[in-house]
Amino acid sequence: MEIIGPTYHRPRSARGAVRRLLAAVLGVAGLLAVTAPGAGASALVIEGAGSGHGVGMSQEGALGYAQHGYPYSAILSHYYTGTTLGQAPPKAVVRVLVGSKVKRVPLERYVRGVISAEMPSSWPAAALEAQAVASRTYAMTAHAGGSRFDVYSDTRSQVYRGVAAETSATNAAVAATAGQILLYAGKPAITYFFASSGGMTENVENGFPGAEPEPWLRGVADPYDAGPSTRWKLRLSFATAAHLLRGLFRGSFRGIEVLKRGVSPRILTARVMGSRAATVISGPELAGRLGLSSTWAYFSIRRGNVLTPEADHSGQSRNPSPPPAPAAPIGGEGGVSPVPNQSPATVSSSGGTPPA
Repeated sequence: MEIIGPTYHRPRSARGAVRRLLAAVLGVAGLLAVTAPGAGASALVIEGAGSGHGVGMSQEGALGYAQHGYPYSAILSHYYTGTTLGQAPPKAVVRVLVGSKVKRVPLERYVRGVISAEMPSSWPAAALEAQAVASRTYAMTAHAGGSRFDVYSDTRSQVYRGVAAETSATNAAVAATAGQILLYAGKPAITYFFASSGGMTENVENGFPGAEPEPWLRGVADPYDAGPSTRWKLRLSFATAAHLLRGLFRGSFRGIEVLKRGVSPRILTARVMGSRAATVISGPELAGRLGLSSTWAYFSIRRGNVLTPEADHSGQSRNPSPPPAPAAPIGGEGGVSPVPNQSPATVSSSGGTPPA
């Protein structure tokens, strides 16, 4: 495997992209040599963008909006279409699974233990405040363990490190947004978030196969997402690609054809080609097999010095134009209204990962 240019950068959040990549690489290395292909060998070249599932708030994008003077309320209203700010129930408690035990943690204390685990405390206040509201809302809408607990303390939900995660900057962000959650049509809205969008977010039903469409989780332009994960490129020998995709084709590995993409260029379905048989798989499964940090990917085959784009039946441009940057800060402070008698676990959610 040869990584070309910035890719698989730890997205300044605890999404675990680097750990997944290393695990994939080490697993392959134990079985076959993982090297850059020689001059005469075929290679699969992958050009992509972003890091994470692409649904909801891009953390790198939130950083960009904050750096351009946008308040947290405007950042949230941009990524979660049509939502408003409301208040969580008084004395709300989050049930957190830590190890094998469930801890009952007051909501505000819980959020203080999350923010710096999900976003660097050195980032601007508006970005930290947006993360605080998103993390608080996520905690209010999650029931990962059903009746047993609400959230895991790791990336299966969102990372919770307790008092060890608290800093003056992140505690200030929690205090500045005390009790605030996002509502859609008066009810708590599921607030997925992720590391880097690559320039556009994705509809929830496309990002998480099998999920129901939600009006506040629609793909939006993300012009200020400019982190190291925004664009990346890598090259795999055909032997390595064939090993990673084993069981999805018959005969010799021939390449990958994209069949359908979402509202962003993220892959919904693709065909893994073999000389005798091929298999259609989802974008998330393909990205998982190849160790990609995002399903926003384009494929080419290099033979010697010749680079040939793979067939792409999605109808989308291989080089989409970057979204224009807004001329002025968007949105306002948003409406604030109470949440009517909501309990801490009312809506199925998973903050940084797809729903089960």
